[in-house]
Amino acid sequence: MLSIERETTMNRTATERAIKICLNEIRVCLDEAAAMAKAAEAFASAGQAGQGVEMSLDIEQASYEATRLLDAASLLSRLSND
Repeated sequence: MLSIERETTMNRTATERAIKICLNEIRVCLDEAAAMAKAAEAFASAGQAGQGVEMSLDIEQASYEATRLLDAASLLSRLSND
């Protein structure tokens, strides 16, 4: 009985750590996307709208990665509650 409780605690600890890592990485991705958006806006403000749009296309990858990380964190959370 004790080993099952210890294993559950260890699994919960590992799961919580993994979720924290996912959430941190989401923040990093979104910070990068925000920086790209700011740069794109600067290009547009400087009369270089085409370069601004080109720069903003890179936001899609950062957004995609953040979404996948959110999916992973959500799944881990649901599985740890079962």
